[in-house]
Amino acid sequence: MKKQLANRVIQTDCLDGCRYLDDESIDLIYLDPPFCSQKEHRSFTRDRQLMYAYSDTWNSLEDYSKYMKDRIMEFHRILHSNGSLFYHCDRRTSHIARNLLDSVFGEKNFRSEIIWYYKRWSNTRQGLLPAHQTIYWYTKTGAYHFFPMYENYSASTNVDQLLQRRIRDSYGKSVYERDKNGQTISLSNKKGVPLSDVWDIPILNPKAKERIGYPSQKPILLLDRIIRMVSESGDWVLDPFCGSGTTLVSAKLNGRNYLGFDISPDAVKLSKQRLAAPQRTDSQLMISGRDSYNQIEQEIITLFQGCNIIPIQRNRGIDAIVKGHFCTGPLTVRVQRSCETLAEAAQALYIASISKQSEKMILVQTHANHELFKSNIPAEIEIVESIAFQIEKLKEKLTKDAASAV
Repeated sequence: MKKQLANRVIQTDCLDGCRYLDDESIDLIYLDPPFCSQKEHRSFTRDRQLMYAYSDTWNSLEDYSKYMKDRIMEFHRILHSNGSLFYHCDRRTSHIARNLLDSVFGEKNFRSEIIWYYKRWSNTRQGLLPAHQTIYWYTKTGAYHFFPMYENYSASTNVDQLLQRRIRDSYGKSVYERDKNGQTISLSNKKGVPLSDVWDIPILNPKAKERIGYPSQKPILLLDRIIRMVSESGDWVLDPFCGSGTTLVSAKLNGRNYLGFDISPDAVKLSKQRLAAPQRTDSQLMISGRDSYNQIEQEIITLFQGCNIIPIQRNRGIDAIVKGHFCTGPLTVRVQRSCETLAEAAQALYIASISKQSEKMILVQTHANHELFKSNIPAEIEIVESIAFQIEKLKEKLTKDAASAV
């Protein structure tokens, strides 16, 4: 590889750019090519002062397939014998990509179909909400670099699975390994669950520091995982459709050499700007897990069974929103906690709901109110008693009635 190409972003068609590279000179290729969406993609920067755009229109699928095959053949040539290629696609072209990769790299060098899964919140079309993209992992040969990664165990994992070693018996069944006395053998150094082919990595939220307004920008955390999984410090990473430069930023942050190609002058300029001051947005979801966002106590969730509501996990004053359309805005709900008075619960609900343009609110009373008056309860709040509280009140009344009858 020519030294002048080291750690650079070059404005060129990747087919032309690859012809300057030696055989087996790249350790990792990640490509997020056009998806044949037949659209002009546009997106504005956060300050709305600049728009980035690129065209993804084609005369036919045949033209698109030929375009990609010519380039995949070059990628195969320059990929090192222990290197990996990751091809990012979606439902529109995944079948085309798989067929092309099988024909160039060979079916035996297919390693995984990675599903990048993320949460989305809207869908204007009739049908299922698209919430994943596909990344095909191929290698040049069977002797490829791979560095295992591990995830935390599921909360439902049996403790024996964490503490005891397992082996395959004579029938190939996984069983606990035992010593000569029949006792199970402990294993204290388990690293976790090996990384699967379904990756729960959030898309960039609108306030993420690394978001720069480029269409189809991917999170650096996604590229971090790929780069760390199959390459080492000092290896060469190529992104032939580098766009906003996410792959290159990740490579730089992870101590790899990088090279990016793109035909768009705006994309090249943007990539260089990001490389000059690289930023990575950490994900609290990946650090803590999705379960960490489930902050409502189970007793409160139980109270909502049978109710047509949406539980709210990340709000100190609101526990749920009633489904449906109301002229008064969202109908918010809070359950009184055992440690708070009715007025305290009402105040928490009121403050949280006003900011949501809610004009009517429901407070579920769970225990006796020891305040003399309810005048400090805002008029917008309707109080309903929980079934458990009603039963307790009835029990007290029946006890008093029985005592007075004696």
